[in-house]
Amino acid sequence: MSKSKKPPAPKQAPARKAPAETVAKPDLAILRERIDGIDRHIQQLIAERAQFANQVGKAKGKLAAAVDYYRPEREAQVLRRVVDRNDGPLNDEVLVRLFREIMSACLAQQEPLKIGFLGPEGTHSQQAVYKHFGHSIHGLPLSSIEEVFQEVEAGHADFGVVPVENSTQGTIQSTLDMFLTSRLKICGEVELRVHQHLLSRSGSIEDIERVYSHPQSFAQCKAWLRQYLPKAEKIPVSSNAEAARRARSSDDAAAIAGISAANVYGLKSLAGPIEDRPDNTTRFLVIGRELFPPSGNDRTSLLVFIKDQPGALYHVLAPFAKHGLSMNRIESRPGHTGLWQYAFFIDIGGHVHEDAMRRAVEELDEYAQEVKVLGSYPVAIA
Repeated sequence: MSKSKKPPAPKQAPARKAPAETVAKPDLAILRERIDGIDRHIQQLIAERAQFANQVGKAKGKLAAAVDYYRPEREAQVLRRVVDRNDGPLNDEVLVRLFREIMSACLAQQEPLKIGFLGPEGTHSQQAVYKHFGHSIHGLPLSSIEEVFQEVEAGHADFGVVPVENSTQGTIQSTLDMFLTSRLKICGEVELRVHQHLLSRSGSIEDIERVYSHPQSFAQCKAWLRQYLPKAEKIPVSSNAEAARRARSSDDAAAIAGISAANVYGLKSLAGPIEDRPDNTTRFLVIGRELFPPSGNDRTSLLVFIKDQPGALYHVLAPFAKHGLSMNRIESRPGHTGLWQYAFFIDIGGHVHEDAMRRAVEELDEYAQEVKVLGSYPVAIA
């Protein structure tokens, strides 16, 4: 018997695709209402914080001036917690800036701090002031680094901000030299990413016959200048803001300066950033009249005059290694104490009030002619 064939299976109709779900757009009015509610809540919290800041002032009692209420180690601790809590979407630098301004405004309820800096208006030093202290301060633009030291020493300024080194061009020697004789202390540090722009009144690079700038800025932009303005006369001046002030008087002149100088002096940016290295950063020091307590992440700057003997520098550095302290920087300068006598500027991780640092500094006395603690201060934040 022949086997019967099975009937073919019926063809199944192709499965219908489910219609794509339409994603509902958020209601703009509702979103704005939520944002308005959050803004009201933020404002209430800021007002509450300001009230508690007032209470802190009362708890401290009647103090002489705004500088007596300011505590850099406390601010550093607050800002580190801001960074530790941050899960986005705003980055650390933005949040630190926001909280700096809140703290600045709260402190200014007593009286604004007076901060001296290398002027005139529009310098990178002024930007460093605002980054470290916020905008609720009274800025004092001064004509030289020496004058910044003098005004703080005289009590006309509560603190000063001075540049000390650049990541591209190295140390600002005039700042280090002031510490050889000054009694002031380093109370903080600021790291500022420096972007240079070519600024002009005319708005045309073809018109430029001379360029004004600070020597450091010329050095930071030398490759760009060599390529785009090889024939222009380069005229060094005391600050980039001074360069911008001079450039605004003529169509054939330009300045190398930060974009803030363009806003202050009514100039156009012809090109920028024009610095040769994109990570170009300047470190500034905050100088004051006293040493502050530890913040938990600090740096100590020392000035060491060594005795003229074999192995002197080795013996000076050995105590730091012995006590597990990390040296961040060392630089020598003429000591101004005699011919071919030198002083060493040394940056060490830690605070002079901590046991390891205190013991290391004590051990220096055997080999050093003089040891001067220039300051122990919070490491720069964001």
